Amino acid sequence: MEEGLCQNSVPGSGLVDRTRIVEVKPLRSLAPVLPKSLQLSTSARYPSGFPPFVLFEEPEESQPSPTHMPTPIRSYRKPLDGEEETPGGVSGDTSSPMERVNGKSVDDSPKRPVQHMKNCKSSQKRRTKTQDFGSSSSVGGISITQRDDGDREVVNLVLMTFDSLRRRLCQLEDSKELNTLLGAKRPDLRASNVMTGKAFRTNMRRRVGAVPGVEIGDIFFLRMEMCHVGLHAQTMSGIDYMSAKDELQEEPVALSIVSSGVYDNDAEDEDVLIYTGQGENFNKKDKHVVDQKLHRGNLALDRSSYRKNEVRVIRGLRDAGNKNAKVYVYDGLYKIQDSWIEKGKSGGGVFKYKFVRLPGQPSAFAVWKSIQKCKTGSSSRTGLILADLSTGVESIPVSLVNDVDNEKGPSFFTYSNSLRDSKPFSLVQSSYGCNCNKTCVPGDLSCSCIQRNEGDFPYIANGVLVSRKPLVHECGPMCKCFPNCKNRVSQTGLKLQMEVFKTENRGWGLRSFDPIRAGTFICEYAGEVVDRTKVYKNGGFNDEYVFDTSRIYNPFKWNYEPSLLEEISSNVSTEDYTIPSPLIISSKNFGNVARYMNHSCSPNVFWQPVLYAENNQYFLHVVFFALGHIPPMTELTYDYGCSGHGDGSSAPQGIKKCLCGSSKCRGSFG
Repeated sequence: MEEGLCQNSVPGSGLVDRTRIVEVKPLRSLAPVLPKSLQLSTSARYPSGFPPFVLFEEPEESQPSPTHMPTPIRSYRKPLDGEEETPGGVSGDTSSPMERVNGKSVDDSPKRPVQHMKNCKSSQKRRTKTQDFGSSSSVGGISITQRDDGDREVVNLVLMTFDSLRRRLCQLEDSKELNTLLGAKRPDLRASNVMTGKAFRTNMRRRVGAVPGVEIGDIFFLRMEMCHVGLHAQTMSGIDYMSAKDELQEEPVALSIVSSGVYDNDAEDEDVLIYTGQGENFNKKDKHVVDQKLHRGNLALDRSSYRKNEVRVIRGLRDAGNKNAKVYVYDGLYKIQDSWIEKGKSGGGVFKYKFVRLPGQPSAFAVWKSIQKCKTGSSSRTGLILADLSTGVESIPVSLVNDVDNEKGPSFFTYSNSLRDSKPFSLVQSSYGCNCNKTCVPGDLSCSCIQRNEGDFPYIANGVLVSRKPLVHECGPMCKCFPNCKNRVSQTGLKLQMEVFKTENRGWGLRSFDPIRAGTFICEYAGEVVDRTKVYKNGGFNDEYVFDTSRIYNPFKWNYEPSLLEEISSNVSTEDYTIPSPLIISSKNFGNVARYMNHSCSPNVFWQPVLYAENNQYFLHVVFFALGHIPPMTELTYDYGCSGHGDGSSAPQGIKKCLCGSSKCRGSFG
């Protein structure tokens, strides 16, 4: 064998006689030799200086390598029956099912030698058995057709249902009420099991290319979420694949990959990703030199490189709100342009794949890269007017930018993050605050604030709201618990880095630099509490910066479905708000970032009435939370509602034409 190949898995260009490499039998494997016709066609597909991937069926008993050199390419093989693969992908490689696309070929590319698919067929049988959900035509509002092929509405429904279950299970776990019969303590696994058992998922039909209802730039905080909407079916492995069959052969093709930083993946280029194949024990202290094998996910990537089929790419990035977690962003469709073998960190041979993003797709990962540069100060913000619109009122600066026209800023107002002239409400409860020491503890029914919340602690980790309530009772200045009590979410100011920006056609808007998880606190609607007569003069409307709790808002369901957890539905409160008395807030002269949130008929933010006591009196507040997961730099919007006066030519002054662009646009608001 050529000395250059023994010493380095990536020989220099022009130093290796490829004909001699293919014809020489490796010492550690007596694999059959490729015919010269196949040898020439294969070597022509790879750039000079890199050895090609060539698959051989190795004998069942092979001698271990006497040296710690990368395995000759020809000795790569698929695992034998019952043989386990070294964990790969992000944290391990599960046995990926290999299914056909409607029993037909997904490509008619040139034929390759037929390989044995015994393991894959058995995996397919196992998957078919586990996915037999019965003959019900509809489960939980999702029909059999929608299970196979979804759309945007169904995808959002599945994601919202999953996260609502996860939040509820987190709440039960926090309060130690989780019955041991429910299974795993991890709420995400339990929620996933419930969803799977009820067949509450979509896009179960495996496919190459785009997934219906999943848009480029969508974010996911858990791998389970990607599984339930058909974006990436593997809960651990970084490579998802299936089998494709044409007239003469059946072979695996890659569907999607997750690049999350466990492997040495190069992600500096926004449109190019150098992806490392799966294998090697990266997470083991006693790791030894192991060459990656050309089977399963690696084999699928090699076949996709030959077929030139589209592969979905999901990028995993560190979650700023939780250093131990990641956020996954769908970056669109890529194709494998090149592949080679090189020496890995442990000394073994690893596969490298060069993914190139298809042109004409919306930006996704590129947005994250630009945000990182802005946060580190490595690049100036285009159109920056003010570095901090709040003038120090908020603990996190709120930038003001305009890269659309020459307008220098919105009308003058005084920044304030609280209510002025708020009117108290009289409630039945005689006690205004709790007597908890240090902080309120979930499940402590002696806490009067928890009692007011029907026995449930309204928030889980990171201030995420569990469920919409008629009223959420927070601890306030009258409570004896510490100011950092987890039941004071809306009183702690902004936790997200916000930006007020000029929109194309709707004035100024609001967005966040940070990815936002469903249920996350956004901000309070701050301003001056005013009388109705001051706002609606002569039956008209003279204030564009106003929030009125008495308006008519489209109902929607956000909470978990009790029947999915076999809970008694009568114990679950309604999502209809209970407002002690109508509250009208004007932010025309005094206000915070909430005054810049525009209307949308398909909003990503909702409001929740929150009550807490100050100076021996209760005060109502309007607080905004994320309706679903919101990618960074996405405009934050909520439903303004309508006054109930009707619309059309006889509409009052307050009715405005809606420009939200939603497919469900009502045409007007106000």
